[in-house]
Amino acid sequence: MDIKTLQLDSGIKYAFRHISSPVAYCALSVKTGTRDEDPSLNGIAHFTEHMLFKGTTNRSASRINNFLEKLGGELNAYTTKEETVIHATVLKEDLPKAVELLSDLAFNSLFPDREFVKEREVILEEISSYKDNPSELIFDDFDEHLFDSHPLAKPILGTPTSIRRIRVRDIMNFVSRHYTTNNMSFSIVGDITFDKGMKLINSYFRPESGKHERYIKDLPHMDVETDRERIKVVPKKTHQAHCVIGTKAYNLYQEERLALSLITNILGGPAVNSRLNMVLREKYGLAYNVDATYTPYEDTGLFTIYFGTDKNNVDRCMGLVYKELAILMEKELTQYQLRAAKKQFLGQLAISVDNAESQCLVMGKSLLVYGIVESIDSIRQRIQRITSRQIYDVANEILTSDRLYTLIYR
Repeated sequence: MDIKTLQLDSGIKYAFRHISSPVAYCALSVKTGTRDEDPSLNGIAHFTEHMLFKGTTNRSASRINNFLEKLGGELNAYTTKEETVIHATVLKEDLPKAVELLSDLAFNSLFPDREFVKEREVILEEISSYKDNPSELIFDDFDEHLFDSHPLAKPILGTPTSIRRIRVRDIMNFVSRHYTTNNMSFSIVGDITFDKGMKLINSYFRPESGKHERYIKDLPHMDVETDRERIKVVPKKTHQAHCVIGTKAYNLYQEERLALSLITNILGGPAVNSRLNMVLREKYGLAYNVDATYTPYEDTGLFTIYFGTDKNNVDRCMGLVYKELAILMEKELTQYQLRAAKKQFLGQLAISVDNAESQCLVMGKSLLVYGIVESIDSIRQRIQRITSRQIYDVANEILTSDRLYTLIYR
C-alpha cells in the first residue's frame, strides 16, 4: 500500500492513497477540538461543526444537505477532544465536487442567526439523549474525574449552561483562529492520480482562503499526581451498574504507546477471546459488555476498562478485573502468548486498512499529529519488535493499583 504525502503551498498537508474502486473518499481534518476551547464556551468546537452545514456564501443549508446525497454520496463530520473532521464518500467522478464542498464549508460558512438558534436546541437535545445512555455518559464523567481542571476533562458536547452561553460571534472567532490551512490536512483515497488530487486541493485551498496565520497550540502542564478519591460511586436509577477503571497513560509521541495498545487488545479488544470478556462474560456470565480502550493525546493518554453488570456483582467484577491486571504484572508473557497476541493484533490492523474510509480518516489524523503517514509495513515491523519484557514493563508502569481510578454508577 503506497501512501504519498506533501505539504502544499497553502500550508495544508495532503495525503493520498490510490485504490481501484468506483468509490472515492476524502476528508478535511482540522487540528482543533474540545481541548482548544475557552472553558466558559465548552462545546463550541462541536457546535461549530454543526453550524458548518447551515449555509455558506454559495449554498443554503438545504443545498448543502442535498449536494452529495442526490449523487448517491454521503457527507458527514465529527468532533473529538483534539480534532474536527468533515468527510465525504462519493463516486470517483464526483470527487471534485466533494473537495469543493468541503472547502466551501470550512471557509465560507455564514452561521445565520435563525439556523444558530435551531441548532442550539438540537445540541441541547443531543446532550439530554446522551444523559439517557449511562454506558456512554460514564466516560465523560470519568474524564472529568481523572483530568480535573485540564482541558481534556471537558465533554465534547458541552453542558446546557455553556451551550446557552455561546453566541454566533464566538463561533466566528473560533473558526477564524483555528480553521486555517496550516492547521489542516486533506486526505484522499480513490482511483485518481496523486497529481490530480493535488490540483484539486490547490484549486480550493489557496493560502488566502485559510487566512494563513500560524497557530501554535499551547499545551497546558499535565499533572500526574492527584489527591482525588480513587473510587467514586455515583447513585443512578438504572437496572445495571456501570463501571470505568482507568488511568493516565502515554501520549501520542511516546514509544511505549504501541506496547500499551497491544496490552489493551489482550485485555479487552474487539475479539471475543479477550481476557476480560472470557472471564467476566464467558466464564462467569457477569457482564454483557466489557472492553478496554486506550486513547493517546498530545500531552497525555487515557487507558480505561469498562463493564456493565448487575449492581450486586460490581465488587466481584472489579476483583476479577484486578486479577487479570495482576497476571500481566506478575510475569512476562510466554513466547507462545506473545506470538498469538501479535498475530491477532496484526490481523485486526490488516482488516482495518482494508476499509478505505477508515484509512482516509487515519491518514488525515496522522498528518496532523506526526506530519507523515507511517506505512503499514513499518507499523507491522514495530509490532513484531515488541518483547514480552516490554509488555511486562508497561503493565507495571501503567496498571498498578496506585495509579488506577474507578467511577461507578450504582
